[in-house]
Amino acid sequence: MQNDGISHSISLLAAMNDLPPLHTLPAFEAAARLGSFLAAAEAMHLTPSAISHRIRHLEEHLGQALFERRHRAVLLTAAGRRYLAVVREALLRLDEASAALRAPQRERLRISAAPALGSTWLVTRVAEYQLAHPDLEFSLGTATGLAPLLNGEADVGLRYGEEEWPGLLAWKMFEERVFPVCSPGLAAHLKTPDDLDRVRLLRHPLLSWQRWFSAIGIKHHEPSVGPIYDDALLMLEAAVVGHGVALMAGTLAAPYLADARLIRPFAQDCPDRSFYVVAPPLVREKPAVMAFIRWMLRSSREKGEK
Repeated sequence: MQNDGISHSISLLAAMNDLPPLHTLPAFEAAARLGSFLAAAEAMHLTPSAISHRIRHLEEHLGQALFERRHRAVLLTAAGRRYLAVVREALLRLDEASAALRAPQRERLRISAAPALGSTWLVTRVAEYQLAHPDLEFSLGTATGLAPLLNGEADVGLRYGEEEWPGLLAWKMFEERVFPVCSPGLAAHLKTPDDLDRVRLLRHPLLSWQRWFSAIGIKHHEPSVGPIYDDALLMLEAAVVGHGVALMAGTLAAPYLADARLIRPFAQDCPDRSFYVVAPPLVREKPAVMAFIRWMLRSSREKGEK
């Protein structure tokens, strides 16, 4: 199989009979760009006669004149203009490929975060970590499911959930407490938790209104009506515009409470699920990823201590 590949490459190279002398192409591009053999020679640190010789060699190979020679300048012929577009593209591609090979290879760390946690908690911490690790390249994406981690598209995930994460390693970052939040205008109509029967309750698959009601001593079933949001950040934005009351984890609600876009109509809260760092088992073989996970866990402990 390997010999077949070598034979194919040799055959391909042998078939490239029309390739021009490659050293002539930069001279042609420079003369076309600068409009002068003299200027091209200065730009390439060659003599004008060397530039003239290379372009004449290229024209002989192609069997076409590429320039109209004037007294102190040159102009592209119609064939020269067509050829220049191709040559520039080829030289650009070669330059980009060479630069990529010369550049030091940066290790990439791919993070998949629950959308709301990514925007409210993760971004600033990643920026802080990257300042201390400039050779590490980050790729951040958002998702609510586990597919990016299970199919190898992400190295690390941040998710909200229970203890079990089938097929993944998991480290608890911090436990959450949940409570209702709403716009200031809507809060004016809420005096006690019983008033929630008269307003729209916004729902999220991982946040249980029934659990909160039970924790504060109210017998109430999980709401069966009201919009359901898979993205907690969208639910927060809906609450900001007065679309309803959202039950929300404290970490995600904090920025909205800090600038008074949302308020807590009631003081009662209750414990809920936790935020976890989750990762495929193969991360044990990736020191840079494991170092980042350990740093994230330390960062989350500092959050809990504040």
